[in-house]
Amino acid sequence: MDTYVEKRSEPRLAPDQYHSVEIPIEGIPYTYQFKIWDRSSKGVCVIVKEDSEFLNYLKVGDIFDMKYYGEDPREPAESLKTEIRHITKDEEGRFKGHYLIGISILEQQNAGQ
Repeated sequence: MDTYVEKRSEPRLAPDQYHSVEIPIEGIPYTYQFKIWDRSSKGVCVIVKEDSEFLNYLKVGDIFDMKYYGEDPREPAESLKTEIRHITKDEEGRFKGHYLIGISILEQQNAGQ
């Protein structure tokens, strides 16, 4: 049995405040929405399939106005300026064949959009 060793520097925690995040890409008529998988004190992580065209639209350091959705669908989404911190391919772990996209909220813009 293979044992997977976590290589990211901080302990991972289950997401609490937000359930998913919507990432708009300028120039395309639709947005991408991802479930938030885990969080650290510096950000959260979303999972993207390695063959997703979404990967062509982002790079480390990009900043987007992302919409964060909570567990309660009656609550409004929060629009937050967010930076792509890392794009890491999972070669052998739980998400083999996927990329882990680390995102970090830079500042709150305006809630309820």
